[in-house]
Amino acid sequence: MEEGQVFFAVPWHDLPSPAFERQFLQHCWKSRGSWSPTNWTLGLAVVTEGQPIGIQDVMAEQFAIRRTVLTASWLGAAYQARGYGTEMRAAVLALAFDGLGAERAESGYFPGNAASARISEKLGYAPNGEEVFAVAGERVVESRVRVTRDTWRRELVPVTIEGLEPCLRLFGVGELGPDEWARL
Repeated sequence: MEEGQVFFAVPWHDLPSPAFERQFLQHCWKSRGSWSPTNWTLGLAVVTEGQPIGIQDVMAEQFAIRRTVLTASWLGAAYQARGYGTEMRAAVLALAFDGLGAERAESGYFPGNAASARISEKLGYAPNGEEVFAVAGERVVESRVRVTRDTWRRELVPVTIEGLEPCLRLFGVGELGPDEWARL
């Protein structure tokens, strides 16, 4: 690995057009098409002044039982070091903890991504081991981090959640009737 090189689990940043757009759309379609109250991925656009500048995902498996979410994000280089990364992560932590009742949130960062490490630290995350990925044919070790409802530094970024109540059962919060969601 080269000094200062930043890795992403899906190296979209290295793809030329139209491969980038195709891979990005496939990710979005897969997330939407496989949604269930048991296992879900919510992909959120990060927009400023009407311009999309990044994405923030929050995911869960067996959320009703585990009460744990995983977050992942990408922010365009031109918008980094301006506070957007902290705001993005704080927003999904507010959704997870205050909106959905999560007990913990997990994330990670690859070597060379000091900004992501700093955001995690600022928001109250603590080290939680490592995970090995194969990225573009190379072995890359991700540093894993975890934050709990009690250790989250919610005062750093005030967040307001509106209109979530009608959607809670789609996230595995509460019971869905058989006519509301059918297993395939």
